[in-house]
Amino acid sequence: MALVSLGRCSVLFGAISAVLYSQGIPRSLFRMASTYVTGSNSIAYVTAPSEEVAKKLARSIVQQKLAACVNIVPKVTSVYEWEGKLNEDSEVLMMIKTRTSLIADVVQLVKNDHPYDCPEVISVPIESGSEDYLKWVSDSVQQK
Repeated sequence: MALVSLGRCSVLFGAISAVLYSQGIPRSLFRMASTYVTGSNSIAYVTAPSEEVAKKLARSIVQQKLAACVNIVPKVTSVYEWEGKLNEDSEVLMMIKTRTSLIADVVQLVKNDHPYDCPEVISVPIESGSEDYLKWVSDSVQQK
């Protein structure tokens, strides 16, 4: 039997939940589906030569509503080859939480304002997480 009405679905889900819970199955295992759309938010990673540079970039990114939050992680060591030479530098890492649709704008801002010739800007889509937090990220930035 197919139930079309949302009201009936809610009643049916409630009844099924009660039965499962009475059998000792935790409610967390049969929650209603998430409202977060997988990959709609991303984390962009950017390294900077100092905390001062990272803070300046972070302020600009957040003030322009390109990110909800930028975490600055001090003292990371980067080992890399650049122009044929092996380098080992102390840097800071920025973790920028934003909408995936705004990554190109974040990249452009970083390229314009970063002291490096070729700044690192890479992003990873967020698969899942705290629904409240992910909603806050989406609500805090520009719509695009």
